[in-house]
Amino acid sequence: MAAKIRKGDRVVVISGAEKGKRGEVLRVIPKENRAVVQGIATAKRHTKPRGMGQPGGIVEREAAIHLSNLMLLDPKNDKPTRVAFRVLEGGRKTRVVRATGDVIED
Repeated sequence: MAAKIRKGDRVVVISGAEKGKRGEVLRVIPKENRAVVQGIATAKRHTKPRGMGQPGGIVEREAAIHLSNLMLLDPKNDKPTRVAFRVLEGGRKTRVVRATGDVIED
């Protein structure tokens, strides 16, 4: 299945405790239908020291969010948008904005 949200996309959280916040997708986990978004859903991790270079302590990291709670931001007007797929003349499959039909640059 093709991904509607990909690494590097700007998204907005549409549901949950972080509703309304925006950020960039750092990583997508397709098997779990989740994504890690920069600055959203931070969780504190207790880490052990790993050798001389990495001290232990409490570190804040972004937790994964389910893809159904994210919506892609339209690159042109910076508003949340629904995504569809279209096959171009050359046979390449691409993402498009559902409302306007504009191609989302990959």
